[in-house]
Order: sequence, then structure tokens, then C-alpha cells
Amino acid sequence: MLYDKLIFELSKKGRIGHDINVTTNNLKSSLPQHFLREEELLLPEVSELDVVRHYTNISLKNFNIEKGFYPLGSCTMKYNPKINEKIASLDGFVSLHPLTPESASQGALELLYETDVILSEITGMSKFSLAPFAGAHGELTGLMIIKKYHELNQDFKRTKIIVPDSAHGTNPATATVVGFDVVEVKSNLDGTVNIEALKELLSDEIAGIMLTNPNTLGIFERDILEMSKLIHDIGGLLYYDGANLNPLLGKAKPGLMGFDIIHLNVHKTFSTPHGGGGPGAGPVGVVESLKEFLPGPVVKYENNRYQFATPKHSIGRLGKFYGNFSVIIKTNSYIKTLGRDGLKKVGPLAVLNANYIKESLKDDYLLTVEGVCMHEVVFDGLKDKSSGIKTLDVAKRLLDFNVHPPTVYFPLVVSEAMMIEPTETESKETLDNYIEILKTIAEEAKTTPEIVKNAPYKTPVRRLDEAMAARQPKLKFKDL
Repeated sequence: MLYDKLIFELSKKGRIGHDINVTTNNLKSSLPQHFLREEELLLPEVSELDVVRHYTNISLKNFNIEKGFYPLGSCTMKYNPKINEKIASLDGFVSLHPLTPESASQGALELLYETDVILSEITGMSKFSLAPFAGAHGELTGLMIIKKYHELNQDFKRTKIIVPDSAHGTNPATATVVGFDVVEVKSNLDGTVNIEALKELLSDEIAGIMLTNPNTLGIFERDILEMSKLIHDIGGLLYYDGANLNPLLGKAKPGLMGFDIIHLNVHKTFSTPHGGGGPGAGPVGVVESLKEFLPGPVVKYENNRYQFATPKHSIGRLGKFYGNFSVIIKTNSYIKTLGRDGLKKVGPLAVLNANYIKESLKDDYLLTVEGVCMHEVVFDGLKDKSSGIKTLDVAKRLLDFNVHPPTVYFPLVVSEAMMIEPTETESKETLDNYIEILKTIAEEAKTTPEIVKNAPYKTPVRRLDEAMAARQPKLKFKDL
């Protein structure tokens, strides 16, 4: 109790942190009387030094990619180079008003156009819209394109979208929001789509399929060409969830696998870590036959100038203004900094790091899939389960070692899932330290399991009721 009061209750009556020499009697407001507050505003009474120390201490408690290893599976929390921030902070970018006319924003439009061209080349698409504000927003855009494509063809019976049982949770949610019925296809033991199960679902009611490749278990869909042919033969479209593009960079293009639409989490793959819910951007790319369905406007180069244009069959605007510009700037900066040769190393290094962790920990943690993985490895909890230690216990204990836990309990097809994605930016020394920590926890689970079950010990708060913490967080200065 004393500890909590020391940290959270700093208010002392009569203590002030400002020097504004005005009185409310001299202030006049043009607001109607019924809008004005009658009772005094309840605020903490603290000095300026109290405030500075309070927020500084809170900032030091936050975990971030610059503080330690952040191996979140499928979330690709890689380092954001400082040059990206510097470029995105240039006056010409940050001072640009959204309503600036095209004639006065040619540099910004050129950057958008250039990023479109680069992403098209990387993925094998023909054209991108950079307007979606997040990955899920990109998914929504892609499914809206599929829907309008079939409606334009008067093919109204196509009301179903196929989604693997190992898919990211946003996939079925997005399909439902757009108005499709979700049809689940069963996976093989390694999370790849079961081709025979897929064949049984095919009909003229299928609008398309949503896939990520590699899948959520970090395994490449070896039958992707057969799958794309099966879907195209019945008149459907293939949508690529780009959350797992990182291991393919410089090695494979979704467009060559038969995908018609793709969204990219550029805030992941191209280095703007998105902790805390933002910032994000989810550009959507399409093949040539779907260019006219992209949300408007898109940037084109014509008559020696860059300009916005609305595609003929556009699904419409996604927002009042055009996307999260700062994230697009950092995407462009990251790709240009690496260059063509550097970008070709990203995928192989990400795959190497993931397999190094897999091979180093497979004696202590239960491997879900044997053999080579891609960008991430999924364990099914501890190999020795006799102590009753769960994946959540391991995740909590990791906090005491000042590293972030991996994604836990996803994908849902693995009961005690631990999904680890090291990305290409981490050194061997960092990975060795992480491996040693996980091995230490595995040993503790055998010899002193109570230590793991009651962790964490070194965090500001111990074990929370996670459901209540998310749904009913305590954010007020005082409970009234």
C-alpha cells in the first residue's frame, strides 16, 4: 500500500506547478452558459518537479524496441533507424498541410508515387494505394475490392470467403465486416492449407480466399501455386495478408504466387514499430486487372507533374485525407537506405535468426513443426510439462529478465503456443542471451516451479487480471 501511494498518489493540497497570474473573474467566454463548467475541476495538486519526475518514471517503465529485445511473432517489431525519423521530421514534410494544392506539394506526391512503384516491384503487383491507415484497414480495403469486382461482373452469388483455421484473427473479422460469409478450411499439422479440404469447399459461391504466406506457424505454403489455380479456376480471387512478408523480401513475390490483392503492414516490414496501437499504414496493391478498383485518389504521373486521380471503378475514399504520410516517408527511407542489395538480405537473415532460436531451444520447448521454419518459430510450451508450468507462466517470468515475451496462445491451433519472431535486425549476442534466459526458465520449471508460477517479481505491478485490465483499466486520478 505504501509502495502504491509513493508512486501514484503525489497530490498535496495547496501545492502548485504553474505561475499564471490571472483570475477567473477577468475571463470572459463567448460560450453559452449551459456549456460552462459550474463545479471546480478535480485535478492533482503537484509541483512542476513532481510532474516531470512522474512522467519520466512512467516512460522508463515502458518497454520498447530501443530498450530491449521484442520478439513478438507475426508483429515484426524491428528497429526503426534514426535516419527514418530525421527524414520524416524535415520541415517540408511536417509543415505540409493536407489541403495544400497539388502544384505546391509535388515533392510529397513524388514520394508517394515512388513508394507505390517500389512496393509494386517488391511484391509483383501493378499498382498500390497508400491510403489505408493500418493493416486491418488494408484488409478491409482488399475485401471491398473483391466484393465490388464480383458485383461489377453481376456475380452476386459469390458471398463466401475461405479463411484457414490458422489465420490471423483479423481475417475472418474483416470478411464479416464487409458482408461475406466466412468458410473455414482446415490446416495440416504444420498449419499449411489442406488441399483436399480446400477442394471440398470450392463452388461458384466462393468470392476468394485470404492467406498469409508463410503461414502463422512460420511455414511456407508449398502448394500455393496449386491453390491459386484452384481458386482462379472457379472465378475467385486470392488475397494476401502481408503481415508475414518479412522473410520473403528479396527472395519471392506474392504476385508470382498467384495473389491478386495484397496489403502490407509497412509499419512492421519496413520499420516503424507499432507498439501501443500506432502508428500504422496498410498499403494495398493489386494486379493489373484490378487497378481501377483501388480506393481513390491514387497518385499518377502525367504531363510532367504528379497528381491525384480517382480510378474508374474505385471503392471510394478511405478517409478525408490520404493515409498516414509519416509512416510512408519512413517506409521509403528504410527501403532506400538498404537499397536493392540490402533488401535482398532481409529475408534470409530473418529466417536464419528464427531457425537459430528454434534449434537452440528445441530440447527444452516442444516444437510444433519439425524442419526449417521461415520468419518465426512456434513452440507448444515447455517440452517437459510435468511441472504444470504454462506458456503464460513462462511469458510472465521473462519480464523479470528485462526482455519482452513473445506472442502467446496464437495461433489458436497450438494449445500452448509461443510464437517467437526475432527479425533480421537482432545480433547473435542478443539471440544468445534470449536463448539462455529461456533455458534458465525451463530449468526453473523443473527444479523450482513455484518461482515461475508466481512471476513476475521485478515489475511495477505483479499478475493482473488481464481481461479486467484491458476492459476496465483504472485511468483516473481518483475514483469518484
